[in-house]
Amino acid sequence: MSGHDPFCQPRRVRRGATLTLVFAGVLIAGAATGSFPESDPPARKAAAGPAARHEAVERAAAEALADGKSPMEAAERAVSRSGDRWAAVYSEGEYEEFQDALDGRYTGVGLWARQEADGGIEVTRVRSGSPAADAGIRAGDRLRSVDGKKVEGWPVTEVVARLRGDALRGDSDDGPAGTTVTLGLERGTRAWTETLHRARLSTDSVTVRRLSDGVTVLKIAAFTKGSADAVREALRAAPADGRTVLDLRGNSGGLVTEAVDTASAFLDGGLVATYDVDGAQRALHAASGGDTTRPLVVLVDGGTMSAAELLTGALQDRGRAVVIGSRTFGKGSIQMPTELPDGSVAELTVGHYRTPSGRTVDGRGITPDLEAGPGQALSRARTVLTGLGDPS
Repeated sequence: MSGHDPFCQPRRVRRGATLTLVFAGVLIAGAATGSFPESDPPARKAAAGPAARHEAVERAAAEALADGKSPMEAAERAVSRSGDRWAAVYSEGEYEEFQDALDGRYTGVGLWARQEADGGIEVTRVRSGSPAADAGIRAGDRLRSVDGKKVEGWPVTEVVARLRGDALRGDSDDGPAGTTVTLGLERGTRAWTETLHRARLSTDSVTVRRLSDGVTVLKIAAFTKGSADAVREALRAAPADGRTVLDLRGNSGGLVTEAVDTASAFLDGGLVATYDVDGAQRALHAASGGDTTRPLVVLVDGGTMSAAELLTGALQDRGRAVVIGSRTFGKGSIQMPTELPDGSVAELTVGHYRTPSGRTVDGRGITPDLEAGPGQALSRARTVLTGLGDPS
């Protein structure tokens, strides 16, 4: 998983905002997932307030419709002028795809990837049974090109959009499932190409590993529907000593309700986050009855975004977990949708959220309690868990 920013296209403006009360992100496996925040180093302030921006976009869309022009294109122009960094405009078909992704379904080839320090794109995971897995692609392979275009130096999100076939979707509801994409790959000294057919896939948002020392590692790739239930199920099946690593590295966000429910698995009620919408202050609380004694470490990195940052901030501020890794991405802005006359949807920023202690996440991220690079984070977590002792 990795950061999130769309193609540099004027048309699909900032594809990555959100559903109502969900945080934005991208599932590298091939799906844009949504949510209620995100940001890369400091987001510029929007020129006008939230209400004024909504009115301007709706007015532009209505005027375009009256003139026989495209409301969606008019809305995109208005959003571009608004200065709203995280705003997005979706066609009706795109928005349906977006909602599918939040339900744990997406169109793609089944690859997870990240950008290496040299700008290269490395495959980090391949979904079992996916087109990529059937073609023999493995974690550790380098992705050199997509449809003949070299991807070195590209944002991972741009690579994802190509794998998904976003440019093929247009305004169609059918999407690009069944279409082909040709990948240039490298493994050691071997270089080859594979032509894959995109497919409709489901996500495994939560995976569980049991380490030799009894530590349970819960990797949450994104907060899609059912993620919190999967976490609770994994905790019930965990070894008696309960030492747990919650791996949120590369988690690009998802449904905030799932993030709050996941917090509830480790907290006995209390504040998870506060947020404002058009100036009105609101709060999110954990349910009572969570496991408050299980030794817990949370792993984070620069790809930990939005809903994942909300969960991290809550567990850190509440003294429930030791956070290890590197500073998180820093997206704490809230987007909400407005349906336009042609069925397209504009999502505009309406507010920001804060951790229980009042820390602002947007543009700042969350600093871990202990710094650790990618190769050291898990081993350091195991050492910390040993020091936290036996919960019994």
